[in-house]
Amino acid sequence: MATVTATVGLVRNHHHQVLRSGATPLSADLKFATSQLSGIKISTNTCHSLIPISHHPFLQPIVARRVCPFTGKRSNRANKVSHSNHKTKRLQFVNLQYKRIWWEAGKRYVKLRLSTKAIKTIEKNGLDAVAKKAGIDLSKK
Repeated sequence: MATVTATVGLVRNHHHQVLRSGATPLSADLKFATSQLSGIKISTNTCHSLIPISHHPFLQPIVARRVCPFTGKRSNRANKVSHSNHKTKRLQFVNLQYKRIWWEAGKRYVKLRLSTKAIKTIEKNGLDAVAKKAGIDLSKK
């Protein structure tokens, strides 16, 4: 049979009262002592003014996103499936094209980055109608 050994003498219970080894609580009978670190804060306060902490540590670099402004099309997360049916995540990008389109109301060309679906829609319905539906102000571009 295994025996449990503990400190002999004074034992503290969870109310931090000092008990004799022959006291009444069960933990005192087994001679288990509570942790000496209970209620003590171990971590130290660091000065936050010395270390600048950014709220967004993993900012992406500013690049043209692969999103069509007219249709809202964006990249699709898909599986690349091998012959052994092992699936790996990959991105299917939108077919974006830089296109210079004549804007009749502004009497000038507007250079836009559009998906091929948006180019077909503009050819069918007109640039003003598609831009109005998408909520895009062409005078800024």
